[in-house]
Amino acid sequence: MIGKNNFKKLTTAFTLAAVWCVYSMVAYAMPAGTTAEITVSGQVTVNGQTAVSNSTIVSGSTIVTGPASSATINLGKTGRVELQADTTLSLTFSDGTIVGTVSAGKVRIANAAGVATTMATKNATFIADSSQANNFALEVECSHVHVDTTSGVVTMREGTNDKQVAAGSSAIAGNLEQAGCKPCLRPGSAPPTAIAGWPWLLVVAGGVAGAAIFFGSRNHDTEIGGGTVIVSPTA
Repeated sequence: MIGKNNFKKLTTAFTLAAVWCVYSMVAYAMPAGTTAEITVSGQVTVNGQTAVSNSTIVSGSTIVTGPASSATINLGKTGRVELQADTTLSLTFSDGTIVGTVSAGKVRIANAAGVATTMATKNATFIADSSQANNFALEVECSHVHVDTTSGVVTMREGTNDKQVAAGSSAIAGNLEQAGCKPCLRPGSAPPTAIAGWPWLLVVAGGVAGAAIFFGSRNHDTEIGGGTVIVSPTA
């Protein structure tokens, strides 16, 4: 009886040791910097599962925020990624890279110097200057995407054209007037209304002529009937 109990205990010990070894091998096999901590507010999912604050996510995850919701992904010394409401982001990261695809919504990225950071959208790809720390925001809309650079320099690559967006400036990739899309509500982003050209000159000229005729006729009527009438007393 004693021998059987010792055999069971020995078997259990070997089983626990094997399980611990497997988990250790998996942990060591994961590349450094491929996990991050997420903080959420409202309705947020990671790979389709509801996310809670202070939980761990792995590189390659897809994060989705619902209405009036937000999420912050802390990448440690590598940087930070913030998602606002109604945003979908697929994110891959390591100690030296941050790579993402923004399908919808608004994302703000802050990366440390030496970290290669690239964000892709349907309209353009945005590449941060890896020689310095950068802080920039992307807002993906129906027909276009906005980039606002707070610090550092971001290159906006639209097709074969590259444009540098330095700190304190912004740029737009895409078509603001694409059919089927709602007008952009950002200040200064709506396409300008054309007011130049000969049609507008004709309208202005017609208005001036009409005003001249109107006021001229008023002056003429006043002169005709504007004299003082004197009635002689009857004797």
